[in-house]
Amino acid sequence: MGKLTFLSLAVVAFAVLIGERLISLRHVALSYRELTQNYLPNCNFIEGIDFGAEDITILDGSAFLSTGLKYPGVPSYSEDPGKIYTLNLLDSEQKIKVLNIKGDFDKDSFNPHGISVYTDDKDGAIYLFVVNHPQGKSQVEIFRFFENENALEHMKTIRHELLHNVNDIVAVGTESFYATNDHYFTNDILKIVEPFLSLPWCDVVYYSPETVQVVAGGFLSANGINISPDKRHLYVSHILKHTIAVLEIQKNTVVSHVKEIDVGSLCDNIEVDRESGDLWIGCHPNGLKCVFHDPNDPPGSEVIRIENILTEKPRVTQVYADDGSVIIASSVAAPYRGKVLIGTVYQKALICDLKE
Repeated sequence: MGKLTFLSLAVVAFAVLIGERLISLRHVALSYRELTQNYLPNCNFIEGIDFGAEDITILDGSAFLSTGLKYPGVPSYSEDPGKIYTLNLLDSEQKIKVLNIKGDFDKDSFNPHGISVYTDDKDGAIYLFVVNHPQGKSQVEIFRFFENENALEHMKTIRHELLHNVNDIVAVGTESFYATNDHYFTNDILKIVEPFLSLPWCDVVYYSPETVQVVAGGFLSANGINISPDKRHLYVSHILKHTIAVLEIQKNTVVSHVKEIDVGSLCDNIEVDRESGDLWIGCHPNGLKCVFHDPNDPPGSEVIRIENILTEKPRVTQVYADDGSVIIASSVAAPYRGKVLIGTVYQKALICDLKE
């Protein structure tokens, strides 16, 4: 009788735990959110982007688009390898061009995720850093960009045990960067357990040829990352907490937590306006829809802007919102001269005029 009672109590306790965790997950996923459409004027699809532009970054009017991501739990509608495109925003035609990759590099397994561009002050050379997941692994590729040739020359592949689930990256030197890990475990089953148990074990890693070190932790999942124009602060998307973390860089391997800004959405990649310092973020308004990917009730898209983020009263505004009828699963928003490019994890990309 004692054993039966104990077993019954254990089953009840387990059921209560599962129920509590499911309720918590629904809250984390913002499963209750329904969007009111908030469109921008004159939005057009970027021709040729049909299988996602998970990350976009802009340098001097040239947009770099990371496309064709294949990731566990995310739909993929093309078997082709991923590609990096450029889009000249100063050209009225605004046609994308695929970048030719030169050098000793396996293009057939190319699976690009987050990207970052860096200009060397010494000689003006431009480098593109790309998070790559060949065969589901995590590594960082460094390319040199040659605009006249419309080409990337592969310079280096970086692998390290601390770079085990890299999502995004921000370059701070020709071979140095900060990167986010969006999971702690590498096992696919344990990756599911992490959010279920709300394990805050994800982190931010600093890499240079001399030093590799975790500089910030405590994230349920660390996604997008970027840096302030003065290079003194890092911005990290704490996606499952619905916040943007502000970190102060005291030196490369010493980073302190400043604050977190509530954004009310599951925000992905972060772009920083180099003139104003404003953050532009592609977000997932309802994470549960991102899990199920129901074509009859698709994931929506949301763009959030944060102004004056380093002040006591930052301003958070919704710039764009769609319920999935136009664009599905937005992951990035990159502004440039009165326009904004909105990329998605696996669908299309938009270019829109901003409201006056």
